[in-house]
Amino acid sequence: MAVAYFSITRVFLFIVVILGVTSLSCAARQPPASRQKLKVHKHLKRLNKTPVKTIQSPDGDIIDCVHISHQPAFDHPFLKDHKIQMRPNYHPEGLYDDNKVSTESKEIDNTIKQLWHVNGMCPEDTIPIRRTKEEDVMRASSVKRYGKKKHTSMAVPRIMPKSADPDLVNESGHQHAIAYVEGDRFYGAKATMNVWEPKIQQANEFSLSQIWILGGSFGEDLNSIEAGWQVSPDLYGDNNTRLFTYWTSDAYQATGCYNLLCSGFIQINNNIAMGASISPVSAYRNSQYDISILVWKDQKEGNWWMQFGNGYVLGYWPSFLFSYLADSASMIEWGGEVVNSEPDGQHTSTQMGSGRFPEEGFGKSSYFRNIQVVDKENNLKSPKDIGTFTEQSNCYDVQTGSNSDWGHYFYYGGPGRNPNCP
Repeated sequence: MAVAYFSITRVFLFIVVILGVTSLSCAARQPPASRQKLKVHKHLKRLNKTPVKTIQSPDGDIIDCVHISHQPAFDHPFLKDHKIQMRPNYHPEGLYDDNKVSTESKEIDNTIKQLWHVNGMCPEDTIPIRRTKEEDVMRASSVKRYGKKKHTSMAVPRIMPKSADPDLVNESGHQHAIAYVEGDRFYGAKATMNVWEPKIQQANEFSLSQIWILGGSFGEDLNSIEAGWQVSPDLYGDNNTRLFTYWTSDAYQATGCYNLLCSGFIQINNNIAMGASISPVSAYRNSQYDISILVWKDQKEGNWWMQFGNGYVLGYWPSFLFSYLADSASMIEWGGEVVNSEPDGQHTSTQMGSGRFPEEGFGKSSYFRNIQVVDKENNLKSPKDIGTFTEQSNCYDVQTGSNSDWGHYFYYGGPGRNPNCP
């Protein structure tokens, strides 16, 4: 019996090995496209959580109302037993009333909505998440890089002297027109910016306007929290203007992502979807629509919070995600960024902001107004010693100013390629 048992066991093991080798060889024989599709579907399963309710947006987006405790953030091993903080311990005390209408700009309207709202809202205890589609992931350079900025420290404007070598300026492919403050410890920042729909020349380019909260150097250890609006055909598959956030703790290498496309940001709000279209947008010589964004540190818990508009506290980035920003920020930047892929060997015609230069002013140029920083005492204050930076002012430029209604403000942007920016 022992011999028979041994023989049966050996035969069984032989069959298992053969089946294993066969399955491996079949997998190896799968065409690369099939293997890629399998990776994509596995990634979609991780990203798209089972919804309580689904809403179809007029722009083609699908918004999934996902239970707040099932959102992507909780795939992070450090957040398995995390107790959601439903409200910040402290809210910064401010200088400006968001509802105050400037005497200079009575055509400003703050009633911006997200397009999906016309077809419904998400119930309490859920958060709205823009569903990721197969074609979204397939547009990325790889499944691993989907939802991430390209690894370059120049995705954040590195302040360079005006005499910098033009080759150094252009090698990153990113161009900026920003205002900034540095040389202090900052615990947040706020701004109100008007919203446009800039024209994008190439699908692999984008145009955005945002706040950067920065810590560390511009090397491999850069920490960044970013929030604003963007047009990015590569990420979203269209040219709509969308609310977005981004974070990284290693200069865009392995950590971080846009919106909720990885574990990190914990959303608590059931009204606003990260990455969803915002409407209406500003029009040249017509009504101006703007949004306010506030990012600040809850110094008791250590988390970085984000507020959209006057009353939408969206959620927070847990402090453990960061090294330098676990304490405070060393630099704040406000402004615009585009990708210049230099199609046909010329500067891109992708617009920044409204696509008009700053000197055209209100109703024509894009702006940031009431820019403020949060200090250690949790007060919103006007920034001191504001600097400006742009790589090529003939392509995109920035001009600052101040008055009693708008506090510190600046106009920025431009058309990209033009006779003075070949």
